[in-house]
Amino acid sequence: MKNFLIAILITGFVLLMAWYKNNNSFLKYRLENKTYKLIVVYNQSEWSKGLMYYKNKKELKGADGMIFIFPEKEYRTFWNKNTYLDLDIYWLDNDSVVGKDYLPNILKTKKIFTVDSGKEVNKVVEIVR
Repeated sequence: MKNFLIAILITGFVLLMAWYKNNNSFLKYRLENKTYKLIVVYNQSEWSKGLMYYKNKKELKGADGMIFIFPEKEYRTFWNKNTYLDLDIYWLDNDSVVGKDYLPNILKTKKIFTVDSGKEVNKVVEIVR
């Protein structure tokens, strides 16, 4: 019985942590004298998806965009495959903006369009226009 209760408690804790991560993954971030509410993405699969498949800003649950925090500085490329929102892309070296691009949605370009960081960066912010 004791082991059963411990298993229930551990399972509950794991579920609570998963819920917390999914429902509290927002960050207030100041960029060019404006504060944004951003969805924080934590891993490779989330980095690969980004804001793909979002059809409107309402689906972002109050967020203005997304922040990608990478473990190391590298040249980064972002694309508009399956991206239905127009995005401003900010390339950051730590918290310093080193570049900015516009990424139009796939419905406008009718083909995949890419933007490159031009420098090694460890953060990228996507802001919905």
